[in-house]
Amino acid sequence: MYTVIVADDEEELRKALIRRVDWESVGFSVVGEAENGAEALELVEKLEPDLLLTDIRMPFITGIELARQVQEIRPATQIAFLSGYDDFSYAQQGIQYNIISYLLKPISSAELTEELLKMKKKIDEKYENFASAGKKQEKLEAMELAIPLLLDGFQRDAEEADEGELEQAAFACGLLKEGESDLKYTVIVASIIDEEGKNLTARASVHGIDTILEKYIRHVSFYSGGRVVSLLIAPEADTDKYLHIIVEEISQSVRRIMKMSCLIGVGRSVGSLSHIHEAYIEAMSAIRYSRKNKEEVYFISDIERADDFDMEKMQGYIEEVERMIRSGGSQELEAYLKQMFDSVEQEHISMMEIHFLIVRLVSAVSRIVYAVVDEEGAAQLQKKSPLQSVDSFENYGAVRSRCIFFCLAARELIAEQRKKSSTLLCDKALGIIENSYMDQELSLVSVSNEISVSPNYLSALIKRSTGRTFIDLLTKKRIETAKELLLCTNLKIKEISEKCGYNDQHYFSYCFKKYEGLSPNACRQKLEEEKTSREQWHE
Repeated sequence: MYTVIVADDEEELRKALIRRVDWESVGFSVVGEAENGAEALELVEKLEPDLLLTDIRMPFITGIELARQVQEIRPATQIAFLSGYDDFSYAQQGIQYNIISYLLKPISSAELTEELLKMKKKIDEKYENFASAGKKQEKLEAMELAIPLLLDGFQRDAEEADEGELEQAAFACGLLKEGESDLKYTVIVASIIDEEGKNLTARASVHGIDTILEKYIRHVSFYSGGRVVSLLIAPEADTDKYLHIIVEEISQSVRRIMKMSCLIGVGRSVGSLSHIHEAYIEAMSAIRYSRKNKEEVYFISDIERADDFDMEKMQGYIEEVERMIRSGGSQELEAYLKQMFDSVEQEHISMMEIHFLIVRLVSAVSRIVYAVVDEEGAAQLQKKSPLQSVDSFENYGAVRSRCIFFCLAARELIAEQRKKSSTLLCDKALGIIENSYMDQELSLVSVSNEISVSPNYLSALIKRSTGRTFIDLLTKKRIETAKELLLCTNLKIKEISEKCGYNDQHYFSYCFKKYEGLSPNACRQKLEEEKTSREQWHE
């Protein structure tokens, strides 16, 4: 059963649509109704419907703008427009925003039922297509170049090839196209897991993710080690515009269609083919954060600052310690370190070789610490470093104990700092709402850009910290400020609405009445009466 929200400013028509159609018989369940675009957007964010049936001419937020904003916060939601004949060409402007049907007014219940059956079939096909194995992947030559570039870096017998050589190979196999410039390469890694955390990602999962990616951006995807790896290729503007929408739609589609969760790691965008292996390593690191913290989408840039540390040369021991430092428990990390040192002892390597291993281990751990914690915390940890007295160690046991102590301390420091960082980011966002609520262009996307995190991550932080959505908090601040202005100034309602971030007085009045239960004028009168009553009482 698919869920649907019906939005139309004509109450009689909206009620008639809901009442006269046997929704369940055609596979739908109405979960909400809205009388304007702003209310429809709030309901989509809260109820996450499969379908939004909306009039094209809506108060406050037009149908086209509503479709655009729905795509940002709920890209898995499909949209059907109701429009008059004169609006049809206008409605077609929304074709890029998951519009699956255009319905002409007036429409009878029989006609709507017939159209709903068609829409259900389209949604069924989208879901089945996402979950199916699909046809055999094309562009094999492009994949033959992309896979080793991503997984292994570019292996050469002689000196390192330049970027031009790689680009020539990419043009030859179709990975790049002539005339393109200023491209960005972004790697995302996805795993599909069930409720118990079991990885159920299959080769068939590539096709489902591709059906979403192909709507937005050029890409190459393949299956590797229980994950779907995708290389996205696009100009920087397109990457900025679509990346957070893409990962949200993948996550939402897996959750809705397959009843599972999708862990997604996103590396930083890079400007050259020779660096996409580093982007892949970052995406893999991000998905480990995702699994540990039980949040579906992680951008590495949300957690770790950029650096130039060489991760390719890390050996197996180091890589596993890194993983546990990021996402393992203290007991798990301690047990692994003891096992690692037991193995080292059994190999009877020299103390010099042990010192070398510890230098590599401390360097790897320090790199992660410096990427996450502040300078003061990192400096405190370095005082506990085995390297402070490694030359004076007289036996293997002392080396082992100092190293385990250092790694455990690093893990605890990172865990504490991550909590603090989340709080600081949330506080920054709330501070921006507090200080910039009067900006009519203020949005989740604009705030996330200002504090340099993804909208997905910021939205999750705000919900986890406050229990409310970004829109809720912004509206609350604006309306509370409006109440103060109504009581303490003689400003006109239109002036107050503009000072509180609303360019439409009618929309402001609607939001105010919804939040306070009174119109702005009625509220002003009530506040003045209460003020007069208090003054008379004091006299």
